[in-house]
Amino acid sequence: MSLFDNISEFRSSPQIREKLIEYGITQSFKEGDIILNENTHIKVIPIVMKGSIKVMRTEEDGREILLYYIKAGESCIMSFLGGMHHETSKVKAMAEEEVEVLFLPIEKVSSMIKDYPEWLDYIFRLYHKRFEELLEVVNAVAFKKVDERLLNLIHKKAELSHNKTVIVTHEQLANELGTARVVVSRLLKQLEENGQLKLGRNKIILM
Repeated sequence: MSLFDNISEFRSSPQIREKLIEYGITQSFKEGDIILNENTHIKVIPIVMKGSIKVMRTEEDGREILLYYIKAGESCIMSFLGGMHHETSKVKAMAEEEVEVLFLPIEKVSSMIKDYPEWLDYIFRLYHKRFEELLEVVNAVAFKKVDERLLNLIHKKAELSHNKTVIVTHEQLANELGTARVVVSRLLKQLEENGQLKLGRNKIILM
């Protein structure tokens, strides 16, 4: 069975599936592996076949912030746009868990846009979804308190893993929120006291 058989984005487009299999190269990554780094030239487009990837932005002072997750059947619209305009990557993509990624050469992306309207529709839908997610990030940073952003992030991770027990360190959460570890540790303790979660060693259990 092909990995595409379990992904709704491609089940209804057998021709696109065939071209992705013909043109693409599939690789596996472990949790924490860097799949795409900032300031690197984009020669291939990643499409997640299994697992999930987190996309981060790093500031000059080294602070990071989570922009969005890429789940099975999805790709990184920033890679699409950067690759097609021969630009370097503005983001870092990292495996959130064990992940299977199909890499599509950037020159094949353009040819598929010309030949398959469904492929262009796929790109537009990705663009729309990522735009909404980035608006959510801007809104959260501007208007939401850090404790609310922290709890939302933990819930997102639980949703991705389909498990109320989230394996993560305080340092990782701080990096993804763009804040300090001591802030995250203090807020997690408050959330535990409020009965919203339970803390363990490198894990958080949602109540």
